[in-house]
Amino acid sequence: MTDSFKSLPLRNELLTTLDTLGYTQMTAIQAQSLPTLLEGKDVIGQGKTGSGKTATFSLALLSNLNVQRFRVQSLVLCPTRELADQVAKEIRTLARGIHNIKVLTLCGGMPMGPQIGSLEHGAHILVGTPGRILDHLSKGRIDLSELNTLVLDEADRMLEMGFQEALDAVIEQAPKQRQTLLFSATFPKQIEAIASRITQSPLMVKVESTHQTTTIEQTFFKLESTQERDDALEALLLTHRPQSSVVFCNTKKEVMNVTDELLHRGFSVVELHGDMEQRERDQALTMFANKSISILVATDVAARGLDVENLDAVFNFELSRDPEVHVHRIGRTGRAGAKGQAFSFYSEKDGYRVALIEEYMDIEISPKALPSKPSGEPYQAAMTTIQILGGKKMKVRAGDILGALTKTAGIDGKRIGKINILAMVSYVAVENDVAKVALKQLQMGKVKGKALKARIMK
Repeated sequence: MTDSFKSLPLRNELLTTLDTLGYTQMTAIQAQSLPTLLEGKDVIGQGKTGSGKTATFSLALLSNLNVQRFRVQSLVLCPTRELADQVAKEIRTLARGIHNIKVLTLCGGMPMGPQIGSLEHGAHILVGTPGRILDHLSKGRIDLSELNTLVLDEADRMLEMGFQEALDAVIEQAPKQRQTLLFSATFPKQIEAIASRITQSPLMVKVESTHQTTTIEQTFFKLESTQERDDALEALLLTHRPQSSVVFCNTKKEVMNVTDELLHRGFSVVELHGDMEQRERDQALTMFANKSISILVATDVAARGLDVENLDAVFNFELSRDPEVHVHRIGRTGRAGAKGQAFSFYSEKDGYRVALIEEYMDIEISPKALPSKPSGEPYQAAMTTIQILGGKKMKVRAGDILGALTKTAGIDGKRIGKINILAMVSYVAVENDVAKVALKQLQMGKVKGKALKARIMK
């Protein structure tokens, strides 16, 4: 079996686009599932982030598309707005050789008015979160009568986030004659039940993570009380001084407790869990990704799909109940061949979880002695984030912000970090010692000829 895209019966425009993007060879999940997908059959795919699943289902739904029929023909359901935005972006990129394709993103946490307006103008492909899609469906704003492809992306996470009822209600309104594609990183019993109910004779495709855990140094510590874990976390953070690290917790309550404890001990930390508003999530992720915060404390649900490069360390404050999730957690460090560190805490009662990880990863776990707590101050993030009240809607671009800071304020471009442009706001990371100069320029000067409000994020 050849793994070249040219071996597939794809329309010429898609093959040309794939070629210009430098996509010539298929990933494992693409090679195993695309021939079946392009025959119009159902597929259930199990693969981690980075396996190429988004391009897989994007090519399938674009192949099913009749551009002349200006009706909703594909629906992709995602657990979060961040993932829906990524998916819509990839579909648009792959579809750029096909004229007049309309892809619409519909997610919660966003104003309803503009979405209603966009739906009135029609669309070929909808990408969104189950709750918001159901909201529009129940008010008659979406017509699924011509739907030919339904995709559930990160189905396990949608269930973890409580979308079961909304999912069922949306699927109920989709035509019975359709192609259904379901992708999930893990396969708990609930997912198996949904898959058997909504698919017809599906092909099961499972690909192992392409991420090598051999570059990750794992260390386990046996600790009984929460106090011991808090002290151990502080000692390890002070010893290894990671610039960016994630502390995984199993519950929202634990996330909040660990965050409070780290703040109390003087660390640069932010929390991330499912009950936060979208605006708070965006700000927390932006500040962590651009190195303005050095520690992120999160649940698995919140951290899935986390787009952060060069994570120095991962801490499991408690072991996950699922060994696959454990591998997923530690796989966030040591990327691109770099050496990563993973520190895991467990107690006497966690024997079963330890055994599952040992079996799953084919390793032997024995507890190590904790380093004694070194003297010295906690590591503080090197960057400061400035929020600017102006974004895509005001035609603000990254180049405009960069120009205002380098040309007008005279700040060296090397001292400016990530710039994120959202719909109504933008964020720029700058090194701490030029933060006041940068803020003054953005407040007193102009960006794209406009005076915009700006503030330092805390």
